[in-house]
Amino acid sequence: MIPTSVEILSKNAGALRVASVNVNGIRAAYRKNMADWVAARDVDILCLQEVRAPDKVLRELIGEGWHILHAEAKDKGRAGVAVLSRVEPVAVRENIGDEYFADSGRWVEADFEVNGETFTVVSCYVHSGELGTQKQEDKYRFLQRMTDYLPALAAEKDHVLVVGDLNVVHTEKDIKNWKPNHNKRAGVMDEEIAYFDGFFSSVGYKDVARELAGDVQGPYTWWSYRGQAFDNDAGWRIDYHMATPSLASKAIKSHVDRASGYDLRFSDHAPLVVDYQF
Repeated sequence: MIPTSVEILSKNAGALRVASVNVNGIRAAYRKNMADWVAARDVDILCLQEVRAPDKVLRELIGEGWHILHAEAKDKGRAGVAVLSRVEPVAVRENIGDEYFADSGRWVEADFEVNGETFTVVSCYVHSGELGTQKQEDKYRFLQRMTDYLPALAAEKDHVLVVGDLNVVHTEKDIKNWKPNHNKRAGVMDEEIAYFDGFFSSVGYKDVARELAGDVQGPYTWWSYRGQAFDNDAGWRIDYHMATPSLASKAIKSHVDRASGYDLRFSDHAPLVVDYQF
């Protein structure tokens, strides 16, 4: 899981390194040596999704040296998002502003001061959804709330970065097997994709990893534990850094920390790490 390339690991002076990963349960991830990855990656802000543990457990596992903002889900063992930072945020908010999602553990915001400007970081976990069920309806409601809320957030702050497991592939480049999944599975439905068309056009945010990678297949961030998905790189790109344009222009390096082998994974997601040069 830990990259070995000096080019990937090195960080420029003045760069802010932000990483996001769905840990698929923080306790399980730490049993699989997530701590080694954290120690090696020199991350300034670490955003987690699917923490699925009480706040006390998260703090014990992460250890000292971090300021921790953690929004637990009401349902034990479900969801949970966190923003971990080396410097203390100046303000925090623990939900997306819709009472329906207030205790869902899917959205948390932290404001930081960087060079005299406000830099807001959001750790977000969009519902995976399930076609024909309330889970899918909740997913659409959450995506609509994001559509309504993100422009206002951008208008209030100097820089905004929304990261996390957003559970939708935006284009055919973001999934290995497009045709068997398109409009057949949650996460690959045109109605879901339309929200992302909006995020990256009328709402005004930028898809940082895509802009840095260019018009290529992937790089994917999630692979099913089933079958040979990981070995065949049959993945989905569903983890994002969505940034306001001024911040996106500062992104200089992006990397998906895909494990070198199936047995070395600490989650079914790989961390997405981006350096922003201030």
